[in-house]
Amino acid sequence: MSQMERQESNRKWWTHNTMSYDWKDPIEKERFSSAWFDDADRRFIHASRLFTGKENPFEDLMDLPSLAGKRVLEIGCGMGFHSELLARSGANLTSIDLSPTSVEATRKRFAVRGLTADIREMDALKLGELDGTFDLIWSWGVLHHSSHTARAIRAASKKLAEGGHLKLMVYHLGGASAYVTMVRRYLAGFWTGKDLDDLLWRDADGFLARFYTRDSFRDLLYGFFENVDIEVFGQDADAVPLPRQIRPLGLRLLSEKKQIERAGRVGSMIWADCSRPLG
Repeated sequence: MSQMERQESNRKWWTHNTMSYDWKDPIEKERFSSAWFDDADRRFIHASRLFTGKENPFEDLMDLPSLAGKRVLEIGCGMGFHSELLARSGANLTSIDLSPTSVEATRKRFAVRGLTADIREMDALKLGELDGTFDLIWSWGVLHHSSHTARAIRAASKKLAEGGHLKLMVYHLGGASAYVTMVRRYLAGFWTGKDLDDLLWRDADGFLARFYTRDSFRDLLYGFFENVDIEVFGQDADAVPLPRQIRPLGLRLLSEKKQIERAGRVGSMIWADCSRPLG
């Protein structure tokens, strides 16, 4: 399958599968209404609470107080939760997504919230079509789904203003969720000719999803940036990798501090803060 075919498959998958945290417990609100977004946001914030121990860790990860008047690009707006935070910070925001459903959702969110931004359907591999440069490029759980992650990162590095930062999250190969997949699927997959990437993609969201170790992702990023800071974040399923029916019991046996510590060691997400592009 060619890169173009993979990217088109990505677009189709995300067009028909919204990232709204309601796969097992549907949101009983009018789709893309203000109440619908409130419920989706509540679920996302709850799922993110072990990142830093703060109610909304993205306020610090984005450094929202510093963004007033700055040019910010979000790659992969999804349902618009991060877009809203960035817009409310006073940033001059451009949000892009490969999926027309995500663009529609984020535009409707901004309409019901009374916010403004340049929200457009665009492939991250075509960032050169955007005018100017950006003080922050933010991408949460997106670029590992690209048909060519390295090219997307290179494109982002070329759109950073002097002193700007690229902040992004990708999936962690050393995370508990990846280990669960390997335990469940790898032995049978090995004997039937499937490689590890295929097995991991099957259990992940999206048409495809690359997984990285800390070292392999840092090495990739050092090909484009002088400065790279890496952290690992995780959720409930990383802190206590038990079936969801009995996971609450395991969580009750661990203090929040211990949950955060475990999630920071074997979490399913690698977050990177990159600056000083090369070349």
